[in-house]
Amino acid sequence: MPHRSVGRTALAAAAVVLLGAGCTAHPAGAEPRASAATATETAAATTPPAAPSVTESTSPPAPTPTPTPSAGGEETERPSAPPAETSSAPPEPPASSAHPTPAASRPAAPPPMLREGAQGPKVRELQARLRQAGHFDLNPTGYYGPVTTASVSAFQRRRGLPAGGQVTEATWSALTALTKAPTRTELYPPTTRPISDPDPRCLTGRALCISKESRTLAWMVDGKVVSAMDVRFGSELTPTREGEFGVTFKSRDHHSTLYDTPMPYAMFFSGGQAVHYSADFAANGYNGASHGCVNVRDKGKIAALFEQVGVGEKVIVY
Repeated sequence: MPHRSVGRTALAAAAVVLLGAGCTAHPAGAEPRASAATATETAAATTPPAAPSVTESTSPPAPTPTPTPSAGGEETERPSAPPAETSSAPPEPPASSAHPTPAASRPAAPPPMLREGAQGPKVRELQARLRQAGHFDLNPTGYYGPVTTASVSAFQRRRGLPAGGQVTEATWSALTALTKAPTRTELYPPTTRPISDPDPRCLTGRALCISKESRTLAWMVDGKVVSAMDVRFGSELTPTREGEFGVTFKSRDHHSTLYDTPMPYAMFFSGGQAVHYSADFAANGYNGASHGCVNVRDKGKIAALFEQVGVGEKVIVY
């Protein structure tokens, strides 16, 4: 009994030793392997996080890095994707845009057809048409000055157009639609200012009809204008007398003894006052004045008138 008991005890002890050796057995010379759980934790603790993959892509850039907790509980920053490659070539414009640039949506306006400083037949036509429309009080001159600019602006305001005083295509279209093609007389009138409505005394017979308002002389026969010309008058100190007179005498090459001034083609109507050609008026325009006479600046017109008017013809100054 004692030997059998000892033998069982020895067998049990040997079995325990063999079982333990089976769980940890490994080839000779090899290091013991750690358990799966131990290996995983060790790798997590010792292996650095893998670097993010860097690939060329046309996708939008990654959002701003956000901190993420690491295994140790500390906040670390995730690496962001590298910036997109750049090129030295200029960028191509976008195919389309929700908000096009002003240059794309608003093409440059064409230059005006006429503006201040212009001159010529087109300006003359513009002025004649503006006169028809009631926006130009003078006769056409062919020069686009401040008066024409103001007239164009007035027309533009009336028609609801931008009132810049320059003739645009829209302005010209509106004006030509409202007016008719000017006649030659409208384009090339005989006087700078339109002739005033004649005084009733000028409507019968033959009369030199002289208007201080329009500064014009109209030679009228039976109520019709035969010729017309610009005139100027005396100053406040030596005014031209108004009323109804008659031609008293004529002098083709008259010379004033009072003022020592030539008075060609003089036709006297009231004392020493006469209608005559004035070189000063031709040179300086309305910047000067006469000593009471009626000055004419167009020598050809006054020369022709001198041949037609006889002594005794009516002279009406109003």
